[in-house]
Amino acid sequence: MRFPGKRKNKHYFPVTERDRITFAPDPGDASPIYIVGIDQLLVDIEAHVDDSGLEELGLAKGQSMLLDDATVDKLYTHLKQEGHVAGEFSGGSIGNTLHNYSVLADDRSCLLGTITHHITVGDYAFHYIRSTSARVDLNHLHPCTGPMGRAFCFVTPDGERSFGISRGIMDELPPEAVPMTLIQDAAALVITAYLLRNERAPIFEATLKAMRIAHAAGVPIVISLGTEALVREKRSFFVDIIREYGTILAGNFEEACTLTGQTDPLLAAADALDLADLVLLTHGQQGLYIGAHVDRTLARETKDMIFSKSIPEYNLFEYSRAMRRADCTDPLKIYSHINPYLGGPSVIRNTNGAGDAALAALLHDLTANIYHRGVSPTSPKHQASFLTYSSIHQICKYANRVSFEVLRRNSPRLMQALPEREDNLEEAYWEK
Repeated sequence: MRFPGKRKNKHYFPVTERDRITFAPDPGDASPIYIVGIDQLLVDIEAHVDDSGLEELGLAKGQSMLLDDATVDKLYTHLKQEGHVAGEFSGGSIGNTLHNYSVLADDRSCLLGTITHHITVGDYAFHYIRSTSARVDLNHLHPCTGPMGRAFCFVTPDGERSFGISRGIMDELPPEAVPMTLIQDAAALVITAYLLRNERAPIFEATLKAMRIAHAAGVPIVISLGTEALVREKRSFFVDIIREYGTILAGNFEEACTLTGQTDPLLAAADALDLADLVLLTHGQQGLYIGAHVDRTLARETKDMIFSKSIPEYNLFEYSRAMRRADCTDPLKIYSHINPYLGGPSVIRNTNGAGDAALAALLHDLTANIYHRGVSPTSPKHQASFLTYSSIHQICKYANRVSFEVLRRNSPRLMQALPEREDNLEEAYWEK
């Protein structure tokens, strides 16, 4: 994908083309563009066990469970001695998303959360900072006394993931640690439903405060759903929160269906669009879906084959760019779907973080739109208040490609330097 902004090769706009629309006199004078995310800072520990191992730990397959610090210390020692630990990574859904965004955009993002007050070489906090992109601004983290949060990801032979989580200090972010100006000037506020799980935790009130600030300032609020069990547990609460604050909703098929009560991805996306302006829905080996709104007068028909599923001709207007529903005079729901990139990796090393990577690609497109509107406000690209720079069809391709990079690696985060294109087939995929 080619976006305006920082890039290392290939100008998006040919400077020799006549009658092109010029940029602002000095793009460098434009306000800095960044996104802000709130997260429960975690260290992800991936361990490979069989079903009997899960039963011994008392974990329900495919679900998450809270563990106390003492149990986690013993469990870690045991898994390490038995050789079951496959990797240890900086984690947290929003932390992964911001890292991936900064790698893709080569630009700043700001992370809010808690971290150990005293950091020593080799401890969890040290590794979290070391393996996070330098473009992620950690200056606003709130220091606390206590251990970092730890999340065990138990992978069974069938590829199913189950989680055991030790909270540590990850919920101790107080509302007064939320910087108002930082959020008011952001391109987007990114949160996860996990932050709103425990209403007695300080981070719950801190998250609500941040959402109120962003909502009042007109900053898009991106909400990533947690697990299916969490959505089911607090379904009515999340429906109200998303309807009041949500601009972009991201989740997997199971989470979206639990939220909406549907059993079909397209219908789940359609119902979710009654709550939010744009929906990103990942569906494992079935690829991913994007649903959005556009004003009917600005809808653009696809030039690709038209498909019908639970919604007839659902991709008819997939070449349209997303808009907020409130900015549409005659809002129209639009959809796009894409199968896994190149059929998916031949070997899927890890599914943890693929959805976060897809969301990072979407956020990159959103900030590219803000950048371009600032440096070229008279461009036809900004004849209306679009939410994205690209069509939802193009965003599907970008998100799909970024997810592929996570799926083929044993880490929920992108490498600091993305690999070059590998073959002509890939070139054709990107240029289409």
